[in-house]
Amino acid sequence: MNQLIIFDTTLRDGEQSPGASMTREEKVRIAKMLERMRVDVIEAGFPIASPGDFEAVRAVARVVRNSTVCGLARAADADIDRAGEALKEAAAGRIHTFIATSPIPDQVVERAVEAVRRARRWTDDVEFSAEDAGRSELDFLCRITEAVIKAGARTVNIPDTVGYNVPDQFAHTIRSLIERVPNADQAIFSVHCHNDLGLAVANSLAAVLAGARQVECTINGLGERAGNASLEEIVMTVRTRRDVFQLETGIDTTQIVPASRLVANITGFPVQPNKAIVGANAFAHESGIHQDGVLKHRETYEIMRAEDVGWNANRMVLGKHSGRNAFRTRLEELGVSFASEEELNSAFARFKELADKKHEIFDEDLQALVTDANLAAENERVKLLYLRVCSETGETPRAQVTLAVDGVEHNATADGGGPVDASFKAIDSILQTGTDLLLYSVNNITSGTDSQGEVTVRVAKGGRIVNGQGADTDIVIASAKAYVNALNKVLQPVERAHPQLL
Repeated sequence: MNQLIIFDTTLRDGEQSPGASMTREEKVRIAKMLERMRVDVIEAGFPIASPGDFEAVRAVARVVRNSTVCGLARAADADIDRAGEALKEAAAGRIHTFIATSPIPDQVVERAVEAVRRARRWTDDVEFSAEDAGRSELDFLCRITEAVIKAGARTVNIPDTVGYNVPDQFAHTIRSLIERVPNADQAIFSVHCHNDLGLAVANSLAAVLAGARQVECTINGLGERAGNASLEEIVMTVRTRRDVFQLETGIDTTQIVPASRLVANITGFPVQPNKAIVGANAFAHESGIHQDGVLKHRETYEIMRAEDVGWNANRMVLGKHSGRNAFRTRLEELGVSFASEEELNSAFARFKELADKKHEIFDEDLQALVTDANLAAENERVKLLYLRVCSETGETPRAQVTLAVDGVEHNATADGGGPVDASFKAIDSILQTGTDLLLYSVNNITSGTDSQGEVTVRVAKGGRIVNGQGADTDIVIASAKAYVNALNKVLQPVERAHPQLL
């Protein structure tokens, strides 16, 4: 086949990044964006992990109509049935079942076959993965692959679970499986590569050249440890180097940058400036000779157009005079819909408040505004009501803060090394959660001195790591919002713990 299937696992494997857990509503927003991008398969989660994950997969299955929605399940009856239930309402559903290697091969093959057969009771579209296949013995891989295809698996995934492989080696594994497995022509071979050695994209593309026709990847390369293969890099390499791959994807590449920004905004994992395709510097030229070459003939130093991946597409700018209809229409184009007029009115009021502070409102501002509102709505235990910070040359910064905790107001004042430090200490004196601050990061959402600052904080308590986000034109207020958001998550009960997966 001349089509490369793009299987996005941002909502499942990407969510395994420490602190990157997403709510049901956030998963639906990202899923809608992936559908708009025309991703073939969206892996929405691991339904048996928790009631919340089950509901998130079911919610995605309800709203996505043009992409296949996939749920992950271990090779166990309860897992598979839970995934099947979550996918009942999907226009097209897939169960992705997997099993780890074991010192007793016969039992592994038997369980794998039983899992595929049980999944086929729910859907004809079943994918099987042999966990850590990249380090498994080739004869055993051939044996289990043949067995699961015979049992009805349409897709067989070969994951490099710990990012150990190198391109030639991984390509040899894929090529050997396709050549040696007698019924290989009855299934699509897929790859799922991790980036521990920085080779996830290279390994994936080497596997494609060896005959794999599905790549499992994530937006921005998000994922546990060093991440997964990056969707945008896979797609644009195949598109840019058609002479090498001679394949097509169905991806609408103009949606890549908007999707990247949405995922970064929701997860709190900003994109590094020099990230390929979606980094702020990806199409920037500072060298004089490069600038001259681009001005005279852009193909000299640009192998693809920035517009093709969405850098300058759909740049409608809203402002304080923009009406409710323009606001709603633009958000719908960004994949955000409102459940009621009351919800629309609330969002529009926040938009007007922002427009009074900021002359031009860009798409990135709108996405940050919606995310900020969702964070506030989902975390009701603690609310930031008031913040005043005094900071001047030669004086110790001091912060006064008022929080509503379970509806009761609390006030505190604290000094600190800077306005943010003072604000955090004041908040800590009220909540006393005993957390450790692991990360504090500030990024501008758009250009200009009136840009909103987007703050990400990462805190840990008892081995649990969570991210918090906040946005505001005042970065001290944005910082306080982000810290309160993170502490709200700490105060919530632990819903689940993911095992090491694929």
